[in-house]
Amino acid sequence: MKLKSGILIVLFGAFIFATSEDSESEKNVEELVVETLVKPETCTITSVVGDTLAIHYTGRLLDGKVIDSSLSRDPLVVELGKRTVISGMCSGRVQKIKVTIPAHLAYGKRGYPPTIPGDSVLEFEVEVVSLTQQTPWQKLVNDIFPLVCLALVPTLLGLVGIYLYNKAKAQPQGRKKSKDKKSKKK
Repeated sequence: MKLKSGILIVLFGAFIFATSEDSESEKNVEELVVETLVKPETCTITSVVGDTLAIHYTGRLLDGKVIDSSLSRDPLVVELGKRTVISGMCSGRVQKIKVTIPAHLAYGKRGYPPTIPGDSVLEFEVEVVSLTQQTPWQKLVNDIFPLVCLALVPTLLGLVGIYLYNKAKAQPQGRKKSKDKKSKKK
């Protein structure tokens, strides 16, 4: 059973699920822990929000049982800044991290039967395969376009208000006023 969609979220602590075994070591893990296992000596380009990473991962329970892995599939492609990835990864170099996710941030008491028991801690080893930096066009769309849209909403509402006001002001006078004009003529 593959947990691909859940794993993406679990990998980086955005909205996390976990498993359960009542071992003492699992109960001691209270927060998300990120350890660097392998880091290149020099890192000229690091990932930033908006970049895209291709990664391989292996998810395990604390007892070592593998719950999911991308090693037999194509790498998982994730975008930084979408609450799915940890920033600061190196480009073009092998880098591995280990993420330990406490039970309360993971699948919690329910788990994901039969693969993941409830109240378990998960560990993921993540290796960066490639990093693609954000293009200027992507930066424009991701950073500036939302701000422009926010500014356009009040502007459009104001224009609709002006249009409705001018339309109401330009309407011909009602029957009552035209009767008054006829009575004045007689």
